[in-house]
Amino acid sequence: MDATAIKVFHIKRAYTHRVFKSIATKGKTSTGWFFGLKLHLIVNDLGEIMNFQLTTGKTNDRLPVENLCKHFMGKMFADKGYISKDLFEKLIEKGVELIT
Repeated sequence: MDATAIKVFHIKRAYTHRVFKSIATKGKTSTGWFFGLKLHLIVNDLGEIMNFQLTTGKTNDRLPVENLCKHFMGKMFADKGYISKDLFEKLIEKGVELIT
């Protein structure tokens, strides 16, 4: 599981945009600031997309996890950005072990 930024356009044009006006927002990733959306993905060991969700650019990566995992059981691998005691406990109750 991971998230990636989808840049709608350059950050300098953030206040004059009209594209995706209701959902594109300023966000930050490990590589810097962007203006656009975030794509959250769950991929299996064969590289097949199992589930995905688009959110605003400023959405915390942990927020859509419960919704993305609601039909899964077993081990789920993610990066360190998904570390949260509350999230871990909620997922364990649903049968998902989050490994970061």
